[in-house]
Amino acid sequence: MPDGFRPSGPVLGVTRSVTGRRWLWREADARTGLAIAQRLDLPELVGRLLAARGVGPEAAADFLEPTLRALLPDPSVLLDMDVAAARLASAVREGETVAVFGDYDVDGACAGALMVRALRQLGCPVTFYVPDRLKEGYGPNPAAIRELCARGATLIVCVDCGIAAHEALEEARGQADVVVLDHHKSEGPVPRVQAVVNPNRLDCTSGLRHLCAAAVAFLAVVALHRVLRRAGFFARTEEPRLLDLLDLVALATVCDVMPLTGVNRALVAQGLKVMARRGRAGLAALLEVGQVRDAPTAHSLGFVLGPRINAAGRIDEPDLGLRLLLCDDPIEARAMAERLDAVNRRRQEVEAEVLGSALAAAEVQAGAGHPVLLVCGEGWHPGVVGIVAGRVKEKFNRPACVAGLAGGVAKGSGRS
Repeated sequence: MPDGFRPSGPVLGVTRSVTGRRWLWREADARTGLAIAQRLDLPELVGRLLAARGVGPEAAADFLEPTLRALLPDPSVLLDMDVAAARLASAVREGETVAVFGDYDVDGACAGALMVRALRQLGCPVTFYVPDRLKEGYGPNPAAIRELCARGATLIVCVDCGIAAHEALEEARGQADVVVLDHHKSEGPVPRVQAVVNPNRLDCTSGLRHLCAAAVAFLAVVALHRVLRRAGFFARTEEPRLLDLLDLVALATVCDVMPLTGVNRALVAQGLKVMARRGRAGLAALLEVGQVRDAPTAHSLGFVLGPRINAAGRIDEPDLGLRLLLCDDPIEARAMAERLDAVNRRRQEVEAEVLGSALAAAEVQAGAGHPVLLVCGEGWHPGVVGIVAGRVKEKFNRPACVAGLAGGVAKGSGRS
């Protein structure tokens, strides 16, 4: 028997899982769980569940009742954040045109909408750009950067992308400054731009590697407001409420599958409260279309809102999700939400068709004992192969790669 475990009767009434695994209590979890239960006057079972999820006695209270006052970090702990905030503040004070370069998934749409809204609230002219997944691929490209410079942008803010876009961002040199707000891992050097804020860059010691891009963008806006406040900017204009942006951060955090611990837990808890007021026309319309009539929950974010916003980037208009999140007109928002719902239904049909073929091919490989499954098919839509790869991995419990063939070229995605 493994160290740290002891024989026991049924755990939570379960003697054996559906996959045939036997459940055992960890001795350490039992002791920690009892300490949590006694300290917070909780049932011992709740204490054990918290301990089993890695929550210690000191952190249990914040886990159960997360608050931003207790958990929100100082944005300056992120490398380059002070440089980024200073450059953003300069753009606001000088009335520069700022371009926000986003991504087509939920995190990218939320981070983009958050940054566009925050800058517009401060009176800054803002334009935005979301690349076409099928034609341009992921992240900044030289042609897109040239277009943003042609629009008059003197500052380009890349959200949820940019950490590895060295060549594309060089295109802006001499025309526009660049600030990158990303969270993706990168093993090499960062781009040579004004600021690269990324908790996952190798030389950042913030300990905030679990943040999504929208959360990084939110911290950047917090830092921006601090710079402007110290400069007396808000003496002549009312300071916008930053907490009203947390519905976007909550949506991105859940849909990008970030761990709901620490500050993420507080961001989602507070963001759900903001979303429950239904003050954002786009999200209110999408909740209605998704038939969410009660207060939204994390399930509503991950399984109702998220798939519909993601669907546009997968097979239709890449910036439709971002435009919905920026829309303030209820009638226009309703029309956009219905389009997203229709696109999502089409995505489900395309996904089901590809999934059936992929599972059949994968079953043959799994039966032959292949440790990694690699399946491809002519015309499989590149916008759904990632989802299908995840389904194949789950069914056969081994790494899976799924690719679509077009013109003799395979484009795919893997899950492990």
